[in-house]
Amino acid sequence: MNSEQKNIMIQEFRYGIIAELANPYLQRGELKELIKVKASRLYQIPFSSKEHITESSIKKWLSLYRQRGKAGLLPKSREDTGKCKCLTEEEQSEFLDFLEKNHDISGTQALRALQKQGKIKSHISQSSLSRFLIATGMNREARREAVRKEKNLKFDFRYPLECVQADALHTFGVPDDRGKIRKAILIAFIDDATRRIVYANFSFTEKSLEFELGIFHILKAHGKIIMLYVDNGSTFVSSQTQRIVDILGIHLIHSRPGKPAGRGKIERFFRTVREQFLRPLDKDSIRSLADLNIRFKTWLESDYHRNTHKGLKGETPLEVWLSKAHLLTHMDSSIDLDQIRLHEITRKVYKDNTITLKGTLFEVPGVLAGKNVKVKYNPHLPVKKLEIYYQGESYGEARVVDTYANTRVKRDRETKAFVCTDEKTASRAQAAKGQPEELSATSATKAAFAASKIDYEGRS
Repeated sequence: MNSEQKNIMIQEFRYGIIAELANPYLQRGELKELIKVKASRLYQIPFSSKEHITESSIKKWLSLYRQRGKAGLLPKSREDTGKCKCLTEEEQSEFLDFLEKNHDISGTQALRALQKQGKIKSHISQSSLSRFLIATGMNREARREAVRKEKNLKFDFRYPLECVQADALHTFGVPDDRGKIRKAILIAFIDDATRRIVYANFSFTEKSLEFELGIFHILKAHGKIIMLYVDNGSTFVSSQTQRIVDILGIHLIHSRPGKPAGRGKIERFFRTVREQFLRPLDKDSIRSLADLNIRFKTWLESDYHRNTHKGLKGETPLEVWLSKAHLLTHMDSSIDLDQIRLHEITRKVYKDNTITLKGTLFEVPGVLAGKNVKVKYNPHLPVKKLEIYYQGESYGEARVVDTYANTRVKRDRETKAFVCTDEKTASRAQAAKGQPEELSATSATKAAFAASKIDYEGRS
């Protein structure tokens, strides 16, 4: 609690004592008797060990209130506050300069250092030193806080997609495909230079996959992003997302925790969404998430992008975007974005030549048994096939294990190769796949599965 807050508490206490006495309709005898009654009571006086108030103090407070109003009840500040009588002005100046340059040391350490140097020769007690430091705002805690405080400067980028701010906004409940009410979350990307919303979409999750969808939409629809400015939420700190933006050469910058001022443009957009879109919206009429997205994007294109912005000097986001569209940097056509967006994980191949991903069993080439392989897959689609890499070399695709097809495969005792047990199945598999009867584990399984499909088709 600082001195100003303490003074206000004392002022309120004094006012509570004399408020009743300020009644102009009190007679002189009644006022005198009332002051005596108040002086005889016990009080819990702020910042004081005393419990009684004298009549003269009450009369003094009442007089000050009548002269200056409530402001007269504030305690007087001492004229020598912040001044130290034990140190000369030169010593005080030397002492304070030393503290400004060395904000991590205590006042006592600074005093001893200056006394050893002969710059301070006066003696000062520990209590006087402490009062001096607090009065001048140079105690160690205040100096450290001053160093930690950062200066927030307004910034504006010049080129489109030079800086894109992104964040998530939690809104209201919307029925999903099963009729269950779930919270709709808006993921939005705003271009700093033009204030245009380059991507925005409602979903039922704020996982990093939604963030990645927005990134790739912008890259394909508009061009290369130079910098992404986000907070430290789980949506924006995925290791897979960081790997993807590193490959693309996008700088992913996180704002400091508890410092939202740097992301003011996306926060201001969310405020506009709440006031101009969500507030007048008939939420009970929203039938699905798709319905909400259609209405939102209609408002975005017909209203938000076509209204003037104070930060754009009276122009609209659409006008500024069109005037700077020639400055956009388009993606190199040789870059395969679909390949880059694949997630990568490491899996150890079991002895039966399988790996698991998201609870599904996949079959890989037998030569990789017991080895750690790199797996690539598209997280935005149902996982049905994986790309397998080992030591930088591709080993093709791994497919979901078909345990029934594997019942027609056995290992030859002499060659240790896998062969189909059913001659009809093997011959049809050979004809269908153009492979010899002795196959690797994966090929045999695929061939047996293909042959079994042929057999079923023949019966039907």
